[in-house]
Parts: sequence; structure tokens; C-alpha cells
Amino acid sequence: MRSAPSPTALRHFMSEVVVPDDGGPATASSGLAKHIPIFLRPDASRTVLRPFEVLDPVGFAVEGRPRAQRTIDRVLALDEAAVRGQWDVVFASLIGRHRDVERVLLRRFNTLDGVTMDRAKVGRVRSLLIGAYFSEEFSFESAALFNPSIVRHPDQSGIEAGGLRFILSLRGIGEGHVSSVAFRSGAWGAKGDVTMDPTGPDAVAPLMRRSQGANGELIVHLVCNGAREISEKVIYPFLPSQGRGIEDVRLVEFVDDDGKADYRGTYTAFNGSKVRQGLLRTTDFDTFEMRGVQGAMSNGKGMALFPRRIDGRYMMIGRQDNENIWLLSSDDFYTWNGGQKVIAPRWPWEFVQMGNCGSPIEIDEGWLLLTHGVGAVRTYCIGACLLDKRDPSNVLARLPKPLLEPRAQSRDGYVPNVVYSCGALLRDRTLLLPYGVDDNITTFATVELHGLINAMV
Repeated sequence: MRSAPSPTALRHFMSEVVVPDDGGPATASSGLAKHIPIFLRPDASRTVLRPFEVLDPVGFAVEGRPRAQRTIDRVLALDEAAVRGQWDVVFASLIGRHRDVERVLLRRFNTLDGVTMDRAKVGRVRSLLIGAYFSEEFSFESAALFNPSIVRHPDQSGIEAGGLRFILSLRGIGEGHVSSVAFRSGAWGAKGDVTMDPTGPDAVAPLMRRSQGANGELIVHLVCNGAREISEKVIYPFLPSQGRGIEDVRLVEFVDDDGKADYRGTYTAFNGSKVRQGLLRTTDFDTFEMRGVQGAMSNGKGMALFPRRIDGRYMMIGRQDNENIWLLSSDDFYTWNGGQKVIAPRWPWEFVQMGNCGSPIEIDEGWLLLTHGVGAVRTYCIGACLLDKRDPSNVLARLPKPLLEPRAQSRDGYVPNVVYSCGALLRDRTLLLPYGVDDNITTFATVELHGLINAMV
């Protein structure tokens, strides 16, 4: 049984879910999508304690005494009364906002590199204070919460007959225009209603461990065991290659040839000047494996994995030329090269660029691929096409009008004129489609497959 939400969690929940509906923030020009009046909004009060790097600016380094060392030396020079007084202030500022504050700060103290001190003689309170000087509160979704993907929740216990629990991954933008991965959970009721679970009162940084693959490539393992709800888990940039953001996770429940299933996703790592395509895997959303794509596609973005192998090979949808949709295949999940162009812009609303809006979805008629198209005034719309089930390079049909396009009455946000998704969820013959609006907020629509397929040409 789920516990009742705390007042803090309820405050977050009420700030995210808005019930009155004015017709929705996007227009279904095809008449195929039905808006669900739920909005997930950015929340500046959601912060995570993460490491803060104290570095010397270029040209001002002090040989033998880096800035981090100088900072620690100042704390070591304080008398016991001053240390206690400073710690009391820090603790009071954090205890109502974060869980296990002392554990987090001690861990930060014990993992400081490149500094000299006898840690065994520092003392607990002084150690906590030093950990605080090398930590910061990071507001990871203060500006935007958008570009969702959606998968079936691994725990379906307690759900009503015909209902379905789900997990959303979302792109949160916070301080410094930095993107992180946030999560939410909810239920899709048997009658079509959608309810979101209250967000947890805290956001918890994952524990990180590094290892090497067979070819020396970096593998990052994240453990989120400090979180009590999936909404408390946040994956913020922690490597130089991700310095400006982890963007647009496209999750899919992947079933291998042996019947074993896990959750896999692609994401874009951005360091401020270059992008790199990354891969994510998890079985339970408690532990994650992250690593970069190997091969020619390593410097791409916007890839989406098929939910199973086809003729023994992994398949991806890509857009490596930033104009057309490509199909790629590989016998190795981590290595991607080549590919073939399969869909080019055809209608005015996609003349500039096309790409996917998440992984292909297997239906009776073939592979349903939600797409995005960019048209005049950099307007992003959501479309759809149907690929042959045995040979996905064969395009069977395409939607001539946008499934969803920005609505004139609500077109302004962080980035105007955008509707965008990183994936949808299928139940029977209905799609649940979460989508971002103006790179700012997230909302939902449902789409009936019968009408969607019949509208294609």
C-alpha cells in the first residue's frame, strides 16, 4: 500500500497537475488526438545536493596549493566553537530540504581528491562542514520540464483491471540552462483517465561507480538507493562529456530473443560545443548503466531503439544528417555505423527537418513510428508513419497532416512553436502520448489506432 503524501509532496503535486481544460496547448489538425488536461510544470523548489568543484581560474593557479586545498586549510584553521557555529547554520538550512544530509556531506568529504589532510584527525563536525563547502544545491527543473518518454512500470501490483502504471522520463532544465533526467510515475485507468503520483519530498543524487568495457570504453553505473519514490531520482550531468546536459532520453521496454526484458534508452550528452549519443540500461530504475555509443554514430543525436531485434539484429531510427529519418542495424547494442535514409521531408510542415518522437511501436499493421517535423518559423509538429514489420526500411504509409501542432493561443514558452515527444505507450488499440509544449511543460493526449492508420496515405 502506498503511504499518504507528505505536505511537501502534496505541494509539488498540486503545482504540477492542473485540471481545467481549455482545449489543450496543441491543435490536433488531423482530429485524431484527444487532449488530457494534466500539465507537469517545472518546480524551482526541487533541488538536489551535488558536488561543487572549487577550482582556480586560468592564470591564477597557486603552485602546490590549489584553491580546494586553500579552502580546506581555512576550515581546518577554525577553532571548535566556530566550526560548531558554522555547521549549525548549514545544517539548519538543509535539513528541511534534503534527506540524509549528514550522510551525503560525509560522503562528499571522503571522496575529495587532490587535497592533503589527515582525515582521521579532522573530526566529524569539521568533516561535515568541509563536505558542505564542496557541495551545492542544484535546481534541476527550475526552468522547464518537457520532452517526455513513457514505459510500462515494472511494478503493476495494485492497479485496477484494465489499467496500467507507467514511468515517465523527462528533460528538466535548471540553473545555467543545464539539462538533467527527471522521473515521474502515474496510472492510465481502464476508462482512459490519467492520474499522476505525488512527487516525493526530496531529490536524491545517485551514487556513481566507473568501470571499463572490453575495449577500454567508460561504463558508468548509477545507484539510486537513497530515493523512496521514482520522482526523487535525478540523473544530472556528472562527466565532462555531459557538462551542459543529458538531454531527451528515449526509453523503451526491450525484449531480447531469449525472452528477457529490460529498459533501454538513448540520450544526448552535450558538453557545450559537441554532442555525443549515449545509451542507458536498467531493469528496475534503481540502478542504471550508462555508456557512449561506439562507432560512426557516436557523435549523433536523436536515435531511438526498436523494442526487439529483427532477424537477429538490433535496429535503430536515427537522423544523423539533421534532415531525414534513417534506419540503422547492428549485431552489437553498443556499436552503430552506417544506415540508410528511409524517410525524407514531403509536406510543408516537415520541409526543414524530420526525426523520431520515440521508439517504433509494434502493432498488427507494422511498426508505428511517431515523427517530428520542422516547418516554417521553426515550428515543430508531431506526425506518424507506418513501417513494414519484416522490413522497416519499407515505408507503408505516412500521415499527411500533423497529429499535433502548436496552438496559436498557447505557443509561447522557453522555446516557442514546439510540440515534441520522446515516446508513447500502447494499450490495446489506444496510444497514450505525453508531449512537451514549447520546451517548457508536459501534457498528454490519447490517439486511437484505427483512426490514425486510416488517415495515413
